[in-house]
Amino acid sequence: MTIDEIMRMAPVIPVLVLDGEADPVELAQTLVGAGLPVLEVTLRTPNALDAIRAMSRVPGAIVGAGTVLNEAQLAQAVDAGSQFVVAPGLTNPLALAARDTGIPFLPGVSTAADVMRGFDLGLTRFKFFPAEASGGIPALKALSAPLADARFCPTGGVRAETAADWLAVPAVLCVGGTWFVRPGERDMSKVAERARLAAGLPR
Repeated sequence: MTIDEIMRMAPVIPVLVLDGEADPVELAQTLVGAGLPVLEVTLRTPNALDAIRAMSRVPGAIVGAGTVLNEAQLAQAVDAGSQFVVAPGLTNPLALAARDTGIPFLPGVSTAADVMRGFDLGLTRFKFFPAEASGGIPALKALSAPLADARFCPTGGVRAETAADWLAVPAVLCVGGTWFVRPGERDMSKVAERARLAAGLPR
């Protein structure tokens, strides 16, 4: 599966910071069942890799590692069963390591120079990050206009209330969202409700 195919699976990719409060398998089952099969688990917590291992066994789940910063973390993510990796920025060593492993790779960009460097590395799919802090929808429209081959997954400040506006931008294939699991929340029915609404967003 290519990164383009992964980005087209659903309008929203849940970006998950798992601190041990939510059961990762139950969470993955809930999100997949509600229509969001692509799940990004950020490597920001000690149990992230274990969560990726567990969630990867859930039928229908396409689980990737987010906040991958270097080649060592890339190797750990691949070993844990990640099916794609997401980085907050774009560096040559990480991009080349991802290319060598063959794993779908979604690097973060916020400027034309970032995207052009990605083109030089054979990349055309990017995470626009941090989306709101980088100028929001007007900035992405201006950025994508001269870079016609690029497609984006805006992440960072995208909310349930604004996701549809981002998805209406022609260069956007999907968005990354962090609003599915609230701190301390264990009620999966509420997570499922948010996920169903996100899965139904038009593109």
